[in-house]
Amino acid sequence: MNRVMILDKYLLRQFFPIFLIAISMFAFILILIDLFTYLTRYLNNEVPVPTIILISIYFIPKCISYAMPISLLFAAAYTLGDLYAKNELTCIFSTGIPFWRFSLSLLVLGFLVSIFTFFYDDLLVIPTLKAKNDLSRLALNQYIHSSDSDIVVITRGGRLVYSVDYFDNESNILNGIIIIEKGEHGEYISQIRASSAEWNETHWVFNNAVIYRYENDILRIRPLPAGNQYTEHPDLFNRSAVVFQELPVKEARLLVNDLRAVGLSYYQAQANYFHRFSFASTSFIVMILSVSMGGRFRKNILLMSLFTSLAAAVVFYIVEMLSMTMAGLNYIPPFVGAWFPVFLFIGIGVLLLRSAKT
Repeated sequence: MNRVMILDKYLLRQFFPIFLIAISMFAFILILIDLFTYLTRYLNNEVPVPTIILISIYFIPKCISYAMPISLLFAAAYTLGDLYAKNELTCIFSTGIPFWRFSLSLLVLGFLVSIFTFFYDDLLVIPTLKAKNDLSRLALNQYIHSSDSDIVVITRGGRLVYSVDYFDNESNILNGIIIIEKGEHGEYISQIRASSAEWNETHWVFNNAVIYRYENDILRIRPLPAGNQYTEHPDLFNRSAVVFQELPVKEARLLVNDLRAVGLSYYQAQANYFHRFSFASTSFIVMILSVSMGGRFRKNILLMSLFTSLAAAVVFYIVEMLSMTMAGLNYIPPFVGAWFPVFLFIGIGVLLLRSAKT
């Protein structure tokens, strides 16, 4: 047992310096890419240098999150490839220790990093990314018009259906309104049409509103009575203006529940919500793929290990993108779209690891 623990410590000592160098390098490259992408626009808008530096500082946590999986992959492949190249693993295997047990410390590390990544993204990356985006928009004089068009909202258990041509979020005004009221069994009761409606803190005040209602089997058109009040909050008409990537997990879950409650399409939001959890496992997946590819080549060990590990990671991201797209379109359940690539590639990694040289 002591012999195995010594090897675990030795492997991690070889791994961590390379990992720290790799994540620093990849994060720095991402910061430079973002900086040079907007540099011309910063100069054109005469953005002060301290503001540019602050924007870059806010972007550092997100860059580290982006760089984490590829850095783990690079460090694991490099470490194992270097040990193979120096014939150190031959000595280790001669003691009877299988490859999967020797690399177990890296797999456990990848699993722990996945757990850390989830909380790191939720508690640090999302707030700093939102601060970076807000500051960048302000510096570049970019404004998000959080208005929407062609909105359909279903409330009160499906008994009330709003159809709105345009919603102005700044002034809380609905334009081109049709409200259909139905009975408990789905039967038609009335229809309200209005050119616009303005929110007055408690209910909507309609302009030029008329109501269509059957009276003695004759469809009558009358002005909307003053006593009729519709109290659906303006937030119900503004869900698509929310930037999902800037919401913590708890708020993202509330958004999915709200979209489902008001009858709007929630499949993409729910898939993204599940993806918050599944994406955190990327570190473990790239680690198990990198380790499983680590001992399969006799020539150009380091280069081939890096190439095959990177290729496997690219295939994983492509499969994940396709499954998320299908989940967003409701071709497959959102949970399946988010987690299918994870289970698939963990299974492939385990099979490759079991067949690795020992």
